[in-house]
Amino acid sequence: MPTFFEKLNQRARAIDSLLCVGLDPHPEELPEQTAEAAEAFCIRLINATQEYALAFKPNAAFFEVLGPEGWAALHRVIQAVPEGIPVILDAKRGDISSTAQAYARSAFEVLGADAITLNPYMGYDSLSPFLADPEKGIFLLCKTSNPGSVDLQDLPLGGYYRLMTVYEKVAGLAQEWGTNCCLGLVVGATFPEALQRVRQFAPDQWILAPGLGAQGADLKEAMRAGLRADGLGLLINVSRSISRAEDPGQAARALVESFREAQLEIKQPSPAMESPTPPLIASLVEGLLSMGCIQFGEFTLKSGLVSPIYIDLRRLVTFPGWMTQVAAVYIQQLSQLEFDRIAGLPYAALPIATAISLQGNYPLIYPRKDVKDYGTGMAIEGIYHPGETVVVIDDLATTGGSKFEAIEKLAEAGLNVRDVVVLIDRESGAREALTEAGYRMHALLTLSQLLDHWQETQRLPANQIARVRAFLQETGTSG
Repeated sequence: MPTFFEKLNQRARAIDSLLCVGLDPHPEELPEQTAEAAEAFCIRLINATQEYALAFKPNAAFFEVLGPEGWAALHRVIQAVPEGIPVILDAKRGDISSTAQAYARSAFEVLGADAITLNPYMGYDSLSPFLADPEKGIFLLCKTSNPGSVDLQDLPLGGYYRLMTVYEKVAGLAQEWGTNCCLGLVVGATFPEALQRVRQFAPDQWILAPGLGAQGADLKEAMRAGLRADGLGLLINVSRSISRAEDPGQAARALVESFREAQLEIKQPSPAMESPTPPLIASLVEGLLSMGCIQFGEFTLKSGLVSPIYIDLRRLVTFPGWMTQVAAVYIQQLSQLEFDRIAGLPYAALPIATAISLQGNYPLIYPRKDVKDYGTGMAIEGIYHPGETVVVIDDLATTGGSKFEAIEKLAEAGLNVRDVVVLIDRESGAREALTEAGYRMHALLTLSQLLDHWQETQRLPANQIARVRAFLQETGTSG
């Protein structure tokens, strides 16, 4: 008998579709909160879209909440899917082996699903009962589509120059555990850079990609990043864009047609695919928020400006995993510059500069805030030689005052400074001041970029974002 993924390949080629229709009977979409209403909702979608659906994916949660009748309705919905169309139970199970055996029997024998989504957190033994039958498949949560996925999935595991994140480790393990016959991965289309990285780790496996439609993923970016070399391997899940359409069948057909058009366009090699960018910046935007490095209120800055937002990157020292990832982002920028040493500015940037030095193998020096009146009396700590070029490393840029103080000390020691690299530009005049003085400032993130991301992902209240934008406009330093 063919394996689950062989069946998926066969159907994908037969109907020329990558569409996975999500069967998610959200309470607000039902005329009444009953199992019968949920079942009718799903049956309507199945009947309308079966011609275009590569697979159907019912979400167990929306049935479980309706009690025993909901569970029975889920079973009937799965049985209503026409023969030959795979059904993926979206349950995200994950438990010890003995419990996993019961979950596997429930999904495959009782409900009759063809595949299931699983959580890899508890390791291989929690997955093995689901891998016993090659005619059944599992999709392992790897890099999920929600913004909060960065809290754990993007944490770096260490390495030299290039980090491996948790989700990349999962992708690598999937190659070992699944041997391609019965294990795929879940990677959100909302993170195309991560999708591209996972595809490199798992070149042959099927990827279930949620996030298109209501979550705002870009179709062409996702397909360019996630398709296999044969043009398949990406199961694109769509739920609300179909279920809330006036004509779900027409909506499904339009989606499939857009997939086909994108596939034809993507057949041409993409420069972006040849030189992938590690998915570090996007995750840091969320990570800074989750670490408490971004605070809102009323704060007086060193420059004297009163700001509705305070960025405290000193907190990074408490999060070694994130500190490692921050260093990796700096190294991406530093790899494009020519210099002999890096100079970290006390105090907030010194731990960051140390992490950069250790990870990138860059010699580190730092200018003292106060020159010692004892011992060597050095103004610059570390070994250096006059005439060398130094890149200044700092955490933030506001007006540029602290950068000029440091550059003056470095220049007095005979060192040349051309570039300043910071993690975040508050857009309060530092770039303009440094440029006027002949220095190049490289900001890995700007305050506007942070606000744009949080607004798009709705991670912050709109009034908080509006206050910060108003502050930027009032100070006249950002559009």
